[in-house]
Amino acid sequence: MPAPVHTRVHLLRHGEVFNPERILYGRLPGFLLSDLGHKMAAMAADALAEKDITYLVSSPLERAQQTAQPLVERTGLDLVIDDRVIEAENRFEGRAVAGGQGLIKLSHLPLVRNPFRPSWGEAYTTIRDRMIPAVLAARDAARGHEAVIVSHQLPIWVTRLSAEGRRLWHDPRRRECTLASVTTICFDRSDRMVGVEYDEPAGSLLPLASAVAGA
Repeated sequence: MPAPVHTRVHLLRHGEVFNPERILYGRLPGFLLSDLGHKMAAMAADALAEKDITYLVSSPLERAQQTAQPLVERTGLDLVIDDRVIEAENRFEGRAVAGGQGLIKLSHLPLVRNPFRPSWGEAYTTIRDRMIPAVLAARDAARGHEAVIVSHQLPIWVTRLSAEGRRLWHDPRRRECTLASVTTICFDRSDRMVGVEYDEPAGSLLPLASAVAGA
């Protein structure tokens, strides 16, 4: 029989971003939630506010903080900014390649030579090594309760792969981490990870989202 869950850390991906130029925006400033993204954030907040949330963290990027704001308003919690949960570095940042568009250019080929690292950006192991301590810090701050970390698709997915003991390299098209989704890492009373849960509180809005929603 599995150990009962004592503490949960919810990893909330931000909502849809307004990005008509299809830019891979990465860590660039000025990329904000679309109107639909704000609705997604509100729906995620409605779902999470029903839980025993005692600690709330966000990536420093604007879209993450905007996604966290409805939850701040519903819980009254202070928002802690943690640089460790920021979007992954990407050498295609600022280029119109979001969603894989325009990647097959001769000038881009040196950047995609090693998909297992990946060669075009921050190594999966580096993302893991900053995300896991952030998750454990949130677990400690909310021990016996629940915490929320608002982050980005790749950092969340790498965290889940690590928590589940799976290899970190993967096909990006197969990530289970939709917009405003919640990936939950569960811990028992001994602070051992005992499971992963996944939910899409804004799932009803996903058919309306842009085909290139960002990261």
